[in-house]
Amino acid sequence: MAEHNDLGKWGEDLAADYLQRKGYVILERDWRSGHRDLDIIALDGDVVVFVEVKTRRNRLFTDPVDAVGYQKIRNLQQAANHYVKYRRINRDIRFDIVCVTGTSDSEADIEHIEGAF
Repeated sequence: MAEHNDLGKWGEDLAADYLQRKGYVILERDWRSGHRDLDIIALDGDVVVFVEVKTRRNRLFTDPVDAVGYQKIRNLQQAANHYVKYRRINRDIRFDIVCVTGTSDSEADIEHIEGAF
């Protein structure tokens, strides 16, 4: 696996653990709809939360949240729409972003943005 894929997987694992510690129930990870994917799908109480995880080694060049632009948001919304229809979800939904900054060799910084878009 490429090094950036390893970093992304590590970040997603950290984000899932973080969300579980906050009381979220993880329903799915890496759910795919064609070429679109949803990193984490979780329950926060009665709300289905679609979580986009962005992992970076550092914030020197860009903040991880800045990597979630217009096209990424559209893709996430379309994939979430497919998931809701496929699973016949009849609950409120929300889109969150979890930014993980660091490496597996250092302490990571986790920023959770609820209702990001």
